[in-house]
Amino acid sequence: MKTKINSRRNFIKNTTLATGAVITAPLQMNFMAPGLGNKKLKLALVGCGGRGSGAAVQALTADPDVELVAMADAFPDRIEKSLKGIQEHFGDEKKINVKEKNRFDGFDAYKNAIDLADVVILTTPPGFRPYHFEYAINNDKHVFMEKPVATDPVGIRKVLEMAKIAKEKKLNVVVGLQRHYQSKYIDLKKRIENGAIGQIRSGQVYWNDAGVWVKKRKAGQTELEYQMRNWYYFNWLCGDHILEQHIHNIDVANWFIGEYPKSAQGMGGRQVRNGKDHGEIFDHHFVEFTYPSGAVISSQCRHIPGTMSRVDEVFQGTKGSIETSKGEITDLQGNSQYKYSKNEAYYDTTSDANQDANPYQVEHDKLFASIRSGGVISDTENGAKSTLSAILGRMATYTGKKITFEEALNSQLHLMPESLTWDSIPPSIPDSNGYYPIPTPGKTKFI
Repeated sequence: MKTKINSRRNFIKNTTLATGAVITAPLQMNFMAPGLGNKKLKLALVGCGGRGSGAAVQALTADPDVELVAMADAFPDRIEKSLKGIQEHFGDEKKINVKEKNRFDGFDAYKNAIDLADVVILTTPPGFRPYHFEYAINNDKHVFMEKPVATDPVGIRKVLEMAKIAKEKKLNVVVGLQRHYQSKYIDLKKRIENGAIGQIRSGQVYWNDAGVWVKKRKAGQTELEYQMRNWYYFNWLCGDHILEQHIHNIDVANWFIGEYPKSAQGMGGRQVRNGKDHGEIFDHHFVEFTYPSGAVISSQCRHIPGTMSRVDEVFQGTKGSIETSKGEITDLQGNSQYKYSKNEAYYDTTSDANQDANPYQVEHDKLFASIRSGGVISDTENGAKSTLSAILGRMATYTGKKITFEEALNSQLHLMPESLTWDSIPPSIPDSNGYYPIPTPGKTKFI
């Protein structure tokens, strides 16, 4: 089966689908949970941007008996744009049955959509995630939710609380840290476990590129609508790009080392991306994470055009090194000992002979296979702790202080309001010149 997208991030552009084809093959699901039978699973999409739309396509592709029945977003125009793109992708297939009455907009719309579904996709800006996840689990829904899973420690604690309840209820939860579902990373992780590079002592993780979209303020917008449309640049909604984007690389470090950092210190700021429409977030961060085992990981992320681009993870162990972008293991003298190829990998992918399975699709394949078989996938705790690791890094760069993981976990920082209406004043407001308060190392306090 061919899908028409490369990733959720670029799924919809001007209401048309991205063109790069990826070969995927959904997992075979031969076992049904007791009482489930051949039931058609109802799917709800909460958060109808490009990322959510792509996830919906992958969920509908993963299982032959799943149907999209409800959609929710703060903005009705985003629902219609998303629905049109999904319909165009599937053409005449009868997988989409979102009646007009089941297209819900507004801040409480997620409840209406979740109530109609067996499985929910949570892909709003991440600040909303803890509350949407809480409602889904309390109402016995299986969940796919994007990373990060919160923007503040209060939200992290809520997600961790709900993780326990989800396990007790035997609900499946997949978090969109898709490298855990990517054959190259799985293969390299198993080789680390088998001693290929010894114990990891240091590493470097990167997400350096030119940055992402900006939604400029339009005439007539309220402050809240403007921030919701331009959500990437406001911490209560996004959490800064060290969290929203660089979490992937920090999560790989946690996964490969087998621990979460015990402390962080670092530096960062706004050097280039510092206009009014860039809100309050930094354009560069550099963090030194120290782990309980003594490993030290240097983490860097940057959103500055015209600079070196690199998205990668590199680790040095007592016997050798791994560079994930190359899929290569070298010894202490730099001599190649192994280079990933599908034919030599530990992990058997579900793709054709020439191409590994798309991990964005594999996430959903495994989610629905587990639902059908009565299994339980529980990504929530790792998703929350890797999210907190990135928040810890942000706290370190914003304050200029060394902060421990436990201090971050117990922090009272609460960026995201528990409830909003369109009359609400957002947590961050501009000054008389249209500029927002910017964190300042040495002055910004740890809360």
